[in-house]
Parts: sequence; structure tokens; C-alpha cells
Amino acid sequence: MRKNTQNMKCTMLKIALGIALIPTLQQISFAEEGRINGYFENATYIRNDVGLSKFRNTLQLEAEKPIKSKGSFSNMSFNGTFRLTYDGVYDLNEEDFGNKAGGPISLENTIGGPGSSVTFGEGLALPFTFDTANNPNEGMIVLGEHLHATDGGVAFGVPVRSCDKDSRGCINGYLDRDIDELRFQELNDRLDFIRELYFDFDFNLDNGDIISTRLGKQQVIWGRTDLFRVLDVINPVDYSRNNIYDELEDIRIPMWILKTDYRMGATETFDDLNLQLIWNFDRFRPNDLGQCGQPNVILDAGCFFRGMNALWDNGGTVANFAGGVVATDFGPGQIGIRQAEMPSWSLSNTQVGLKFEGVLGDLGFSLNALNYRSQMPSLRGGIPAQNSFTGEVDAWPALIAFDIHFPRVQLLGGSMDYYSQGIDTVFRLEAAHTSGEEFANTLNENLYSESNVLRYVIGVDKNIFIPFLNDSKAFLFSGQVFGQHILDHQSEERLLGAAGIPDWEENWTATMLIKGWWMNDRLSPQLIAAHDVRAQATAIAMSVEWIFSDNLKLTGGVNFKLGTGARKFDDCRTCNPFAPFTAAFDEHAEGSTLGLQGFEPLGRFQSGPIGMAQKEDELQFTVRYSF
Repeated sequence: MRKNTQNMKCTMLKIALGIALIPTLQQISFAEEGRINGYFENATYIRNDVGLSKFRNTLQLEAEKPIKSKGSFSNMSFNGTFRLTYDGVYDLNEEDFGNKAGGPISLENTIGGPGSSVTFGEGLALPFTFDTANNPNEGMIVLGEHLHATDGGVAFGVPVRSCDKDSRGCINGYLDRDIDELRFQELNDRLDFIRELYFDFDFNLDNGDIISTRLGKQQVIWGRTDLFRVLDVINPVDYSRNNIYDELEDIRIPMWILKTDYRMGATETFDDLNLQLIWNFDRFRPNDLGQCGQPNVILDAGCFFRGMNALWDNGGTVANFAGGVVATDFGPGQIGIRQAEMPSWSLSNTQVGLKFEGVLGDLGFSLNALNYRSQMPSLRGGIPAQNSFTGEVDAWPALIAFDIHFPRVQLLGGSMDYYSQGIDTVFRLEAAHTSGEEFANTLNENLYSESNVLRYVIGVDKNIFIPFLNDSKAFLFSGQVFGQHILDHQSEERLLGAAGIPDWEENWTATMLIKGWWMNDRLSPQLIAAHDVRAQATAIAMSVEWIFSDNLKLTGGVNFKLGTGARKFDDCRTCNPFAPFTAAFDEHAEGSTLGLQGFEPLGRFQSGPIGMAQKEDELQFTVRYSF
């Protein structure tokens, strides 16, 4: 009831803001006929060793209706963008991504020798175990099976069918899509088919300054870089659409926002100055990481979450757990993810930002501040759970039992770009410092800790002629380096390996874009490469775009990955939450890890989004008809 009340308040605020504009709208009239344009697009992707991974059909309409100026108001218009998609992969390849995906599984049991395994539900039964009648061995995969062998580490079953077909592991309010919400992703209770719907107007002050306002559902873009976001964190992102490889314009999730710019224009010192206020008054929404069973699940995180929630609700078998070698059956409410704490709507839960920007000659700059909710989930341990040996319920130290949270984050940063006329090159710099972010940490008894983080991007753009390839048109070369530094990082060598925060303390990802044009700019090949330095993982995407006519555009490409793939990290099998039952020896302190390593679940943070996609090489074909 409280959640419904808060959502109603959010809706009423949106209505009230609209009503507040009515007196102004009553005094104006439409200036001219509006415009409507759009496109239909089919994207067909073929994945290595899988087959069809996407058959997405998109219809998008964009509309604008100008309004006559009245008094001090000018540049008024209504704007809307509407998108509907149907992804046929869930019908055409239901063996991998539809309601026939998954099946019965076995879990590795190293104590039985190399290659030894047990059927799900037939592991070492603890005093409080689970009943396979409530958690049948069907419709599942083994966590990470398409990325790596278990190789002596932990793993467990993950349901992969849609939540109306199999509700196991579907976290209420977070990752709980039914088959129609997978097929028709925009048709949901957040009305995602409305990509944008906003009202623009300028209010002209007597001193020549302008207050420019946009109110409604929209994307607000901060920063000056591509692919990896540093300042551009106002809107969450839908990574389930195509991992990190689609244009941000297509995968940002629009929110209901009030954006107001106080445009001061030229001053004695600056060529232009602007002050921008952002108020995101929409109900909180995280990044869409993909639900297990979808073709794109960034970092494979959605599969980890679903399997862990299934363990909490129903119990299950975990490979190589007891003693680090014995497949073990846990009962419900002992380990896993209990729930996701989705922030309800309230004024205190809205998000506010301020940007000051200007231009001085060939230098553009901005200073940015934002108070917002982390769009990435944090797993917080320390929740009450049942002791697998005694049945007692308590908060046990370093037990792998969690709630999902989205902590409050404060961001301070800035950006600049400089055009050097002498060498005809643009230099871009963007940096942000955040406080309040949370990271997994096996040295902490709640298995997470907070850290300040510094992120930055340095980029260079230059047009270069390559005469033997094209003597009439320059190629665009765009390179950038994205850096991340976890300032309160913790890591420590224990008896069996490293423990602490699995994310790299310092890491860099370099990207390069090369793009050319032929046939009066109708034929355009491009190469995009990204390399994760610490994960030693590389993604390469090559494509050719052919504008066949003013209405028809064809694109073909290939996306493949190179590198070491999955990596191991402390998996907390030796965290000893139920002392003395889980102690490795007499001196093994309660809640203290020995650092036994496995691919799951924390190795994914060292592999990164590129390394965790090593088995997702694809051929990609897109046809777009614009009208």
C-alpha cells in the first residue's frame, strides 16, 4: 500500500507541473504545422555457437509541434518520440532464449575426482536442506556455463525461462519480466513506449538573458565522451538492448525531468556562459543489466542475481562448497539474495544536478554537481538468515546472504574540450569524483564497503587524409582512454589467495574509432576497438553502412572479442560464517576468509563487461527505412 501511495504522489506531481503550465498555454496558439517522421528497423544478429540472438523489429515516431511566440515567451514547442519493438528471438530461438530454454543440470563435485558431478538436489545434505519438489531440476543452466567450466569453483542452477513460465529467481520489482515484456520491451508499467515527451520554451529577460526550459520525459546529456560514462549519469542505461555497443542515444532510459538553463550569452571575458539546473523527479530506475534468459546480460550479473534469489527462496545445490570440494545442498533462507530494496518515490528520493558551462575562444568547459541514486546495484550482507547446521536465524558474519540496494551518491566533476586550429585536432577531457558508491568486499563481515571513486576520460578527435584510400574525403580518427581509480580499495593476500574488493584498484580501457566515407558519403565503413588493460580483453566491431536511398539504409557488421576471458577471485567458500561448523581448522576466525578462488561470483568484476562477453561474437545486419 505504501508503494502504491508513493507512486500515486509521483504521478500527481507530474500532473500538477503540467497544470501549472496551463495559464501560459491558454495564451498561445500553434505557430505552424508540426512535423512527424520516423523509421522502421529490423536488426538480425547471429551469435557464434548459439544462432539467432536478436530479431528486433523497431517502429519509432518523432513529432514536433511549434507554438507561436507570445510576449516574453519564444521557441515554444511540444516534442515527442515513441518507440515500439518486437524481438522475435524469443519465438524463433526459444531453445536458447524462450520458454523452452534450459533443462536439467548437474553440478561439479570435485571430491569424486576429475569430471565428477552430482545431479541437482543430490549434493551433501546439510541438517536443514531443500525439497526438489519445490525447486525441480528443469529449465535451468549452470551459472557461467556458457563462459567457462566450473573448474573447481562454486556454481549453482539458474532458471532462465520468463517469469510467467518459471517464477524462480524473479526478484520482485527488479528483474521479473514475463515473456511479453521480453518480446515487447517498451510495453510495461513505466510506459517505455514514450521515449520522450516534453514541452520546450524560452523566457526572454529584459537584460537579454534567456531562461530556457524543457519539462517532461527526456534524456539529459552531460559530458563530452562516448561509450563509457563519467558525467553522463542522469539517465540510466538499458544494457540488455545490445550490451555497451549501441549508441547511448538509443539505450539511455528517458526520465521525467525538469531542465532549466539560464543563458547569459557573451560576457566581457567569456564567449558564452550558461547555468543549468536539473531536477529528475521521476520514480527511481536502475540500469537495465538484462534478465537471465535474455541474449544480453552485461557482466552476466542478471544470471547471478536470479540464481541467488532462487537459492534464497527455494534452496538448491552449490558445486564444490563444503571443504571447497563437495557439492552441497542448502535450504531456503540460508544463502542467496533475499530482495531488492527499490527506492519508493518521495521528494527526498528525487535527484538534483547543477552544471555551469562556458566557452572561451577555442576552449569549452563545464563544472558539474549531481546528487543521485546509484544506477548500479550493491549487494549488502548482514541480513538475518538460517544457520544451515543449527536452524537458528541471525545475522551471521561474512555469510553470502544479501539484499540489493541502490545507495545515494554525490558526484563532483567537470569537462573541457579544446580545438587546436594549428593541428586541426579536438582534445576532450572529462573527470568525476563520486562518494557513496559501494563495492563487494570479502574482507568486510557484511561483504561490501563504501569507497570514493575517481573516473576520467581523455579523448582526441582528428580528421586525417589517407590519399591512397580516399583522396577527396578525410577519415575520422577518435581515440579515448577511460580510467577508474577506487580510492578506498582494500586487498589482502590470505592463505589461499587474494581477498577484498574484486574490482581493480586502478584500471583503464582504451577505445579507437576509425570512420571513412565514399560515394558522396553514402558508403561508410568504420572500425571500433576497445581494450580493457587489466582484464586483457578486447572487443572489435567492424561495420559498413550503405545509404541506398534517402529512405533506405543497410548496415552489416561483425562484433568479436579477444582475451583471457573469465577470471578467478575469492568466492567466500572459506568465509566461516557458521563457526565452528564451517571452520577450516581450529584457528580459523569466525567471518574470516582464507581467499579460496573461483570464477563465480566475483571474478566477473575483474573480467569486466568485455571479458565476460568472450563467447558472444556476432554477425549483425540492420535494415532501416525512414519516412
